[in-house]
This record gives sequence, structure tokens and C-alpha cells, in this order.
Amino acid sequence: MTDDNLIRAADWLRLAERVCVLTGAGVSAESGVPTFRASDGLWEGHRIEDVASPEGFERDPGLVWNFYNARRANVKTVKPNPGHYALAKLEERWGDRFTLVTQNVDGLHRAAGSKNILEIHGSLHRTRCLCCAKVEDRGLEPLGEAPECPHCHGQLRPDIVWFGEALPNDIWEPALVAAHECDVLLVVGTSAVVHPAASLIPVAKGRKQPAAKVVEINLTPTEASRHADVGLYGPSGQVLPKLVERLG
Repeated sequence: MTDDNLIRAADWLRLAERVCVLTGAGVSAESGVPTFRASDGLWEGHRIEDVASPEGFERDPGLVWNFYNARRANVKTVKPNPGHYALAKLEERWGDRFTLVTQNVDGLHRAAGSKNILEIHGSLHRTRCLCCAKVEDRGLEPLGEAPECPHCHGQLRPDIVWFGEALPNDIWEPALVAAHECDVLLVVGTSAVVHPAASLIPVAKGRKQPAAKVVEINLTPTEASRHADVGLYGPSGQVLPKLVERLG
């Protein structure tokens, strides 16, 4: 990361009326949250599709709940890092003209103080009833292998978007609008290969002139780099606070 690139990014932000941020697993990895898929593509010997798909849940809901209870237990032990707090600080500057779109399901952005968050892949904190469809925040306490809805005693599932499922329209549509209307899009801690989340970058670049400036903040260049107007490479927990400080 060069000072020149940091200055350019800060200048663009200073002039921006609206700002959108897309975050991914890299932000939470700096807090100690493991990335979803292991290097061999398996979780404890199971295919990810067996523990993160509607078909896998239908076959063995106990296995799926064990997987998510383990993820919930891990998230309970970690805290937001300086990158999370820096994004919350940026939101204070723009208020409701700042939108944080995250692929992460750990709730760390909210814990850091961010408010205008669109969790496009769901949240580990929430459950959804397959009978009455009620969605509730259940915190991070273990829920066992067969949790029931406290309202109708129906079967509960994690409120997570699984492989093969569409993103919820009430979350995805505002994300598209935020990307289209922003003057600066920060792409933080994501390789921009998971769709449809990655499509927010060309949406921002394809808006009416002038197109949004895209600032990539990652450890190394990624697929997002070819769309970025500037790249700030390094841990987001270090880069984002420097960006906030440069803004003044």
C-alpha cells in the first residue's frame, strides 16, 4: 500500500455523497473466524454441500446443526477487530448514506457498532422456522441437534443462505440500489468470486456517469482488482484505520 493510493482513496471518500462497502471473510479472519471452506473443501470429513444446502439439511438436520453450533461457538469467542470499528466510524460520517453489504454471517460488524448493514448471506445469530417462517435472533448459545420453534414447535433451521438458494429480495434489492447509487465502493476482504455478491462491483462501475470509484482493500490482488480504481493491500485491520485517519 502506497501513501499515494491512500491519499487518492481518502480524497474520493471526502467528495462522496454516498458510500457502499462490500465485505467478505477476510475481514473476520483477522478476528480469528475461520473461513467457511477448509483447504481440502471438507468440514470434518463432510462435503460442504452436506452441511450447507437444503438437501443436506433434509438428509441429516442433526449433522447440519452440529456444524452451525460449532460455528456459533467459535464466533462467541472472538471480537471485532480494528477494521470492523473503522467501518463503523465511517458510517458515523455519512449516516444513512452509508451502506455496509456483508457476506459474513458472524455479526461482528453489528458488534462493532455498524447499523446500516445488509447481511446478504444471513446470520449465525438467527433461526428460521420451516413451519411458521418466523425469524428470531437466538444469540450464540448452542441449540442442540433438533431445535424447535418456541411459537409453533416447528423445525428450525439456521437463517443462512445455503448453496442453491436465492438471496432474500428484501436484502439483495437494497444492496443493488446502494451499489448503483454510491460514489465510492469499498471492497474489503473478499476475493469477489462468489456471486451474486461479486456483481455489486460492476453494478457500481456501470452506473450513470461519473461511475463510482472502486477501492479494493485486501491482503493481495484478487479478481476484484481488475475493476478497482485503486488497491490498498494489507490487513484490513490496519488499512481501514489508516484510511479513517487520513479522512480526518
